[in-house]
Amino acid sequence: MRRVLGIAACIAPALLAACQTNRTPAPGPAATRAAPLPSPAVAAAAQPTLGWRDAVEPEDHDRLDRLDAAWAEGLAMARRAGFGRAIADLGALLDPAAALPRPDPPPGPYRCRVVRLGAGTGARAFAAYPAYFCHVAVDGTELAFTKQGGSELPAGYIWKEGETRSVFLGTMMFAGEAAPPAYGEVAERNLVGVVERIGPLRYRLVLPWTRAGARIDVIELVPYVPPEL
Repeated sequence: MRRVLGIAACIAPALLAACQTNRTPAPGPAATRAAPLPSPAVAAAAQPTLGWRDAVEPEDHDRLDRLDAAWAEGLAMARRAGFGRAIADLGALLDPAAALPRPDPPPGPYRCRVVRLGAGTGARAFAAYPAYFCHVAVDGTELAFTKQGGSELPAGYIWKEGETRSVFLGTMMFAGEAAPPAYGEVAERNLVGVVERIGPLRYRLVLPWTRAGARIDVIELVPYVPPEL
């Protein structure tokens, strides 16, 4: 039987301390002025103990199998729409072959941004969104990823897969909700992708064939360094 991941968000301030138990400590005053407290917003009702293949839904497995096609179509659509220079300027972030060994990001706060490819013709073929805060935490034996703040709050687990990539399985939470559904409970909320390292302390989460209609969403993760006092 496929295991279902229960994912709960710890967002309310009263829950912050509980969420931080055995996790990366919160930053000092300078960091809290510049960013939300980077508490891990993911906790498992049932810890993943096997592999991602035991948990993944068939539709999401198919999306992963077609990852190369998502890259090819998304990049081709963006280039045809005149975004070739923008793609080149982003370097390894949008290079499908850029993955390096040791793909798992260390626990801690990150600055993240989304680049969307192939959501439609014209301007919708390429979009780069402002940076936001996200967090990677240790939850049992797994890494957990969550976005901090905003209207859409993806959260999930990073599963070890190979030398140059890990697999992400998660779900989408929306602002105002007390907790997201478990992965596999609401198909429209399921998220699947791969995590790769593309440079020194630079990572990406690649989500192919998104529910929003894009060929691919690429989330860049760069460790957040708080400003000096």
